Amino acid sequence: MTPNALQWLWPVFFYLVGSIPTGYLIGKSRGLDIRQHGSGNIGATNVWRVMGRNWGLFAFTSDFLKGFLPLYLVRTLSFPVIDSWTVTLLLVTCGIAAILGHNYTPWLGFKGGKGIATSAGMLGALMPWVLAVALSLWIIAVLITRTVSIASIVAAVVLAPAAAWFYWGNWIYLGLAALAGGLAVWRHRANIQRLRAGTESRIEFSSRKTSQP
Repeated sequence: MTPNALQWLWPVFFYLVGSIPTGYLIGKSRGLDIRQHGSGNIGATNVWRVMGRNWGLFAFTSDFLKGFLPLYLVRTLSFPVIDSWTVTLLLVTCGIAAILGHNYTPWLGFKGGKGIATSAGMLGALMPWVLAVALSLWIIAVLITRTVSIASIVAAVVLAPAAAWFYWGNWIYLGLAALAGGLAVWRHRANIQRLRAGTESRIEFSSRKTSQP
C-alpha cells in the first residue's frame, strides 16, 4: 500500500493536534498562567510541581494522548498492515509532527513543553516495546532520584538502542527513536545545567500543591 498525495498532508493535522497547549489550558482553568510559575514550562512536570499530583497526571495523560490516539487510529484504520517503507515514513512523519507541535506550539509563541509525554504516546502507537523499556527505566529513575529531568534523559538516551534491539533492520524506526531521543535531550539542556549546578528541583509524590522552587 502506498499513501496517496492527500495523506501526505496529515502531518499538518498532527502538528496542530500536538500544538494544543494542554498544560497551559489546565492552568488557565484554575485561574493561573503556568508559564509564570515553577520552571515556566507548560509540561506535565511543571503542572505537577505547581498544581499538585492529580493535575500533573491529568496533564501527562492529555499530552500522551496527543501523541498516541490520532496516530494509533491512523495506524489501525488506514494502514492495518504496514507493507511498505512509504507507509512507515508517513506514520513516522506524523509522529514527529505531533512532538514538534507540542514543543513549539504556535499558540504560545512557538514555546511549548519538552515533548516527553507526547513522545511516549507516539512510541506507544508505533513502537510499544521501545516505550515499555523507556517507561520502565523512567519509573525506576524517578523513584531513585525523584528528579524527572534525570529520568526523562535516561529514557531518551535508551530509545535508539531499544529500537535497534526490537526493530532491527527498520532504519526508519531507528531514525525516529534517535531523533525523538535527541530532541528530548536537547529540550532538557537547561535542566542539565541546573543538574550540574545542583539546583534542579525534585518532585514530590503527594497530591497537594507543592511550594514554588
